[in-house]
Amino acid sequence: MEFTVLTLFPEFIQAFFDNGIIARAIHRGTIRGQAINIRDFSTDKHNTVDDRPYGGGSGMVMKPGPLEAALEAARKSAPDARVILMSPQGEKFSQAKACELSSCKDGLVFICGRYEGIDERVYARLVDEEISMGDFVMTGGEVAAMAMIDATARMIPGVLGCESSSQTDSFMDTRLEHAQYTRPEEYKGLKVPDVLLSGNHEKIRQWRKRSSLERTFMKRPDLFDIQAPDAEEKKILSAWCRELEALVADDKTPGSGASHAG
Repeated sequence: MEFTVLTLFPEFIQAFFDNGIIARAIHRGTIRGQAINIRDFSTDKHNTVDDRPYGGGSGMVMKPGPLEAALEAARKSAPDARVILMSPQGEKFSQAKACELSSCKDGLVFICGRYEGIDERVYARLVDEEISMGDFVMTGGEVAAMAMIDATARMIPGVLGCESSSQTDSFMDTRLEHAQYTRPEEYKGLKVPDVLLSGNHEKIRQWRKRSSLERTFMKRPDLFDIQAPDAEEKKILSAWCRELEALVADDKTPGSGASHAG
């Protein structure tokens, strides 16, 4: 798949393509990435890409001509690519959206707006969809585009070193990922749970399942509204609740040290 970013700051995007997992995937030929400088397609000596908005108001608006010319250049290598505008007015990005975009074999073109946005005539004619990183406004779309490319690329087979890594990520099954440990076995008095050292794959799976559910319940309970617990999850959560109830009951017994003021 080819990722193309239309931007006024190509060096910013190129640094992203030149480092880390994305760089290794590009080197292997698993994905392709390019940054196109919109300013290269300006037609005046000052390389102007913005102008004052018709009707007055604050800020500047990106001109349609240079932006459309940059998009035409992108289409030379990916004529059927999906064109995405980074915009706070768009659909909120999610793990599900990353999975969807990872199947766009024709490629993705990201338009990074600046100033007050882009001329409506480019949006209406040439943009396939708007996507937002959340209910906030940034100075430009570059950071959002890089975040989306990173999340999308790692879902493409061959990008990650371990193919199963992306399948156990948080949000892949509307649950947060379980706790992780590595060497040493003991660090500052804290030990790795014995079950993870047992070699018993089924017990490890159950421990990780419980850890995932506990984290989801404590940090993102709203995810249970998206997907209700299945039979196994209900059993695990019920056992956890009983343990918590026992702890609370024990804490309330005389002589436990709990405060009974009031």
